[in-house]
Amino acid sequence: MKTLILAAVAALTLYGCSSAPQAPTAPPPPALPVATITSGSETTFQEYPASIEGTVNVEIRPQVSGTLDKVFVDEGAFVSAGQPIFKINEQPYRAALNNALASLHAAEAAHVNAQLEVDKLTPLVANKVVSDYQLKTAKAALDVAKANIESAKANVATAQINVGYTLIKAPVSGYIGLLAKKQGSLVAPADVAPLTQLSDVHDVHVYFSLGEKDFVAFKEQYPGANLKDKLKNVPSVSLLLADNTEYAKQGKIDIVDGQFDKNTGAITLRANFANPDGLLRSGNTGKIRLSLSHKDALIVPESATVEMQDKVFVFTVGDSSKVKKQPIDIVGKSGDHYLVKDKEGIKAGDQIVLEGIDKLQEGMVIQPQKQADKVAAVVKH
Repeated sequence: MKTLILAAVAALTLYGCSSAPQAPTAPPPPALPVATITSGSETTFQEYPASIEGTVNVEIRPQVSGTLDKVFVDEGAFVSAGQPIFKINEQPYRAALNNALASLHAAEAAHVNAQLEVDKLTPLVANKVVSDYQLKTAKAALDVAKANIESAKANVATAQINVGYTLIKAPVSGYIGLLAKKQGSLVAPADVAPLTQLSDVHDVHVYFSLGEKDFVAFKEQYPGANLKDKLKNVPSVSLLLADNTEYAKQGKIDIVDGQFDKNTGAITLRANFANPDGLLRSGNTGKIRLSLSHKDALIVPESATVEMQDKVFVFTVGDSSKVKKQPIDIVGKSGDHYLVKDKEGIKAGDQIVLEGIDKLQEGMVIQPQKQADKVAAVVKH
C-alpha cells in the first residue's frame, strides 16, 4: 500500500512538471541590409525661376502733340535702327518753322540796316561832324540786331527739331510691341501709355534670384579675391524654356545685384545669352540651371533616410550591431542619392541601414547584411 502511494505521488509530480508553462524564447534580431557611406566630389544642378528681358527695352513716346497720320509697322515686326515707325501730322510744325525762318530773315535785314548806320556815322564822328553819342547809339542798335539774329536762329532750330519729331524712328533694332494708338489718334508727350515698346533682343538678359544660403554656397564655389573675380570663374549656365526644353545657347553670369531684397531675402543675378534667331523675347520666362560642385560630400541613398519634423535622419550601425538615429545635412541631390555635408555624428566609413528603417527604434539590435551592390557609388564626371 505504501508503495502504491509513493508511485501515485511520483506520477502526480511528473505530470505537474510536464504541464508547467515554458518561458517564451526572444525572437532573433532582424536581418537588415547595410552599406558603408562613401564620399567624393559631385556636381549637382539647381534650377531657379527666371525672367527674360532684351538688352534694350525702349518706350516709344511722342515728343510733340498732334494727330497720328501714319503707322509704318505692325505689332511684332522687326525694325532696324533709324527705320520710320510713326508719322505725326507735321503741318502745324512746318508752319511754325516757316514763321521762324521769316523772323530770321527780318532780323538779318535789321542787322544790315544797323551795320549801314554804323558805317555812315563812323567817318562823321572821326571828322567831328556829329557827336560820338550817335555812333555809340548806332553800335548798340547793331548789337541788338546781332542778338535778334541769334534768337531767330534758335527759334528756327527749335521749329526744325519739332518738325523732325513728327517722324518717329526706331532708336535701336528690335521687335515692336503692342500698338497703344492707331492711325488717326491724337497723341501727346503727356500720354500715360507709350505708343509702343521696342525690344532689342539680339542678346537677352535673364534675371534670377538666389536666397542667402544659396548665394553663400555659390560664392564659395569659385576662386577669386572679390565677387568680380569669382564671376569670371563661374562656368556657363543653361536656360530651360517654359516647355522644359533646354535653350541651344549657353549663357554667362555677368552681374550680381548690389543688395538683397528686404522682402524676399534674395539677391538677383543676371546671365547674358546670345539670341541670334530671335527665339527669346522680352517677357519670356524660364529657369536657369546652375551647376554646383560639392567636394568630399557624403553620398547617402535617399531610400535609406527618414524625414521627421522637417529633419532627415539615417540609422547608423554601431557597436554590438545597435542602431542609432542620426540627423544629416543635405546639400544637394544626384539621382536617387543625397549629398550630405560631413559633420559630427556621421562620416565616411560609417555603416547605415538601407531598408526597413520605418520599423527601427533607437538602440535596437539588428543582424547587418552588407549589400555591396547598393553602396552609394560616386558618379564619375
